[in-house]
Amino acid sequence: MQLKPIVTGTVHQALFSIALDGNTGVAVGAGGQIMESADAGKTWKQSAASVGELSFLGVAVNKDHAIAVGQQGQVFVRAQGKTWSKAETGTDNRLLSVSVNSSGVAVAVGAFGTVLTSTDGGLNWQKSSPEWINIMPQGEEPHLYVASADEKGVLTIAGEFGLILRSADGGATWKTLNKGDASVFAMHVRADGVGYAVGQAGSMLRTTDGGATWKPLTTSTPAILLGVTSSADGKVYITGMHDMLISTDDGSTWNHATNPEITTAWYQGITGSDAQILAVGNRGQIVRVKIN
Repeated sequence: MQLKPIVTGTVHQALFSIALDGNTGVAVGAGGQIMESADAGKTWKQSAASVGELSFLGVAVNKDHAIAVGQQGQVFVRAQGKTWSKAETGTDNRLLSVSVNSSGVAVAVGAFGTVLTSTDGGLNWQKSSPEWINIMPQGEEPHLYVASADEKGVLTIAGEFGLILRSADGGATWKTLNKGDASVFAMHVRADGVGYAVGQAGSMLRTTDGGATWKPLTTSTPAILLGVTSSADGKVYITGMHDMLISTDDGSTWNHATNPEITTAWYQGITGSDAQILAVGNRGQIVRVKIN
């Protein structure tokens, strides 16, 4: 596996999430850092927007919509041709992930069971958390690490206790699709219905029906897995702490990276098509991932 650095920051910098849509790319991280690309991720520049120093932990881009979320419930929104502006969320809980579809339907999730939904590209938000007492008998409010809004407006969220939940009515009601032990930190479901959810202690789940049902896969790694993306030809890319996995047969077999830039570091957000896979992580890096 080869990593080609496109952007490298300082040892104290970190990028946590990256999103690409056509030629538009956004990567976000610690200290309010926002990196932007206008050429499909080939080159990047620091945003000149004034967004403060709170860390951004998740980002989504789709058509005219770009949303970044992070510490203390902060959300910044950028419409096409405009600069980043702050949106009010009504929460100060840390937000860890966000997703938006081309129509502007969005969902953001975070600490202590926080779920926010929007129908206008993130300009306005409402609380849409499940009734956790009906899902968690002990009354826990689990941290949520994954948010997804598909083109039909169906929302999927995931997090602690292996939870994967889905809403077909904009967050009014939620159906539990999976529950277990290991936290789910990242998820990607393709248009053909095949998808992966990865997380704690090398855990992985696979779906072939668009996320309606999930089955565990063996990955042969104890690493914390932080990001996943895949392509229709069966290639699957997974990032994590001191490990990176690639499958070329839709998860039947896995290869581990031996590159010291991976085994001594961490990468989190990952995105792209088979033509270009980009990952972000330690030292504020944006790297291109290629199979040898």
